[in-house]
Amino acid sequence: MDKNTILGFVLIALILVGFSVLTRPSDEEVAQQQRYNDSIALVQEAELAKQEQLKKQPTIQPTDTALQAATTDTSALADAFGAFDVSARGEAKTITLENELIKLNVSTKGGRIVSAQLKKFQTHDSLPLFLFNEAESNMGFTIVTNNNRVVNTTNLFFEQNGAIAKDSKGNQTLTMRLKTSTNAYLDFVYVLPAKDYMMNFSLKANSLNTVMPAGTNSLEMQWASKIRQQEKGYTFEDRYAQVHYKFVADDVEYLSATSDDEKKLPNKIKWVSYSGQFFSSIFIANDAFTSTTIKSVKDIEGSGYLKSYTSDLVVGFDPSGKTSTDFQLFFGPNQYKVLSAYDKELDGENKLLLRSIIPLGWGIFGWVNRFAIIPMFNFFSTFISNFGLIILLMTFAIKMILFPLTYKSYISSAKMKVLKPEIDEINARIPADKMAERQKATMELYGKVGVSPMSGCIPTLLQMPILFAMFSFFPAAIELRQESFLWATDLSSYDAIWSWNTYIPLITPYFGNHISLFTLLMTITTIIYTKLNMANTPTNDQMGGAMMKWMMYLMPVVFMFMFNSYASGLSYYYFISTLISIGQTYAIRATVDEKKLLAQLHAKRVAKSAAPKKSGGFMERLEKMQREQQKKINTKK
Repeated sequence: MDKNTILGFVLIALILVGFSVLTRPSDEEVAQQQRYNDSIALVQEAELAKQEQLKKQPTIQPTDTALQAATTDTSALADAFGAFDVSARGEAKTITLENELIKLNVSTKGGRIVSAQLKKFQTHDSLPLFLFNEAESNMGFTIVTNNNRVVNTTNLFFEQNGAIAKDSKGNQTLTMRLKTSTNAYLDFVYVLPAKDYMMNFSLKANSLNTVMPAGTNSLEMQWASKIRQQEKGYTFEDRYAQVHYKFVADDVEYLSATSDDEKKLPNKIKWVSYSGQFFSSIFIANDAFTSTTIKSVKDIEGSGYLKSYTSDLVVGFDPSGKTSTDFQLFFGPNQYKVLSAYDKELDGENKLLLRSIIPLGWGIFGWVNRFAIIPMFNFFSTFISNFGLIILLMTFAIKMILFPLTYKSYISSAKMKVLKPEIDEINARIPADKMAERQKATMELYGKVGVSPMSGCIPTLLQMPILFAMFSFFPAAIELRQESFLWATDLSSYDAIWSWNTYIPLITPYFGNHISLFTLLMTITTIIYTKLNMANTPTNDQMGGAMMKWMMYLMPVVFMFMFNSYASGLSYYYFISTLISIGQTYAIRATVDEKKLLAQLHAKRVAKSAAPKKSGGFMERLEKMQREQQKKINTKK
């Protein structure tokens, strides 16, 4: 690497350190946050107790509190709910839909899904994994009656229309019916396949045009859910909790994952996804959502939740019942091969793009993951069950593929190293105040021996897409979740070998309350590799070479703070990769004769001096620019 590359790394490290110092909380802020957390916990306990008490009482659900005193009055109910007055009172019961993968509870109150359990997964503390329960979610449709009353299906009571039907393929159909005082009704129809995370959901009306205003062709829909903390590291998991949505005729976009965010979307939306790090609930319209407003609000650490999502949408609706309003609902893992399969099944042109909710990196980094890393990972997974060994094999394969670039980068650095005595001679001969003349003489030397300062950086830059692709891949790979290797019990989370409960200013907010062993090993090997590289890279002490060396050794420590709470699989990969790089460096060094290399450079110098000089080359243009720059400096003097 040349001095510009090193300077770039130095600037990155300074920015990281400066950001950490400027944004660290004061002792007063920490104490205030702790008091706030304690008060929130007390409120939540009181609210849970209140909800449990309410569940024991008979359920009567008018649309507003002013009607509570009149709920036994039939005429009052008819005035408040119109033709839906017969459904204003009832008893909340749950009906279970279940297949091999998911278990759903549907409530008669609101006719909605009130809980979703993923049967193949558990939380980090080995409890059944629920995406949400009744108190954490809501889904309802706003209906305007012909007496200009506004009711919401969430507050009305449905009846199960017959037993759950099951066909020869194992598909289960549940119909929840919302009755009126006439022969009109609204059905919520749920169809759950025998082995699938995706289910069908339809609104089917029967003569509702007789109890709704003429010209009604749409319904307002409300969908809300709190995202549970399922993993042990709140901060790391929270980074990957995000709302995604796809325009019908465009790509997938998202709300901010780091702050509260809200967007009003005038264009048609195909689907909305409420995603955590590894699991999602996705609402897909067969046609489209319109006039959509989506909102994301962060929850505080310790609440048990990451974020709260709400969506207000408009869907097409035929009150006469000639046409149903159809959706697909997905409750499942953010697994690339699962979501990619739905992309192909639900849209022949592969434009549904559900896989886009998995954060594989933007641009070239995402391409590397989709077309190289994931296929390689899946290939090794077909015959190896230990994911630690899979990561090890992937690392060896990637390092072998990149070895030609590594070798070229080393040879370039070695050439610069053997030329250092001649560069030192130029620096001693030309005073420091004649920097342009120094640069000209140095570039002339490089040109004569056929060495380019950039030749060592280009191979390094070509490896960067893989480096950053892996940074995105490991935290998003649900396959690593709760998979153990050596001392790491979960390759998707940190591998703490020592933890503490005491809050330490400047340390806890950025480092956490633990030490991860793979991160520590990664830091040590990176420092060793840095030492090897610095020994092979000539630096100019007059141009801050000593400071650059110090900063290069500081960077691994800075990265240790960044990676300490990251997925241990990622730290393990970087540790093994750096370890292999150290071995490759020693192997290349053993095969490279520096005296022979210097002789080859001098031979090139002789051959170039005897050959006719070409005009218009890069070196000539660079020398011309330097002469013009020096002329301007002399003119100013």
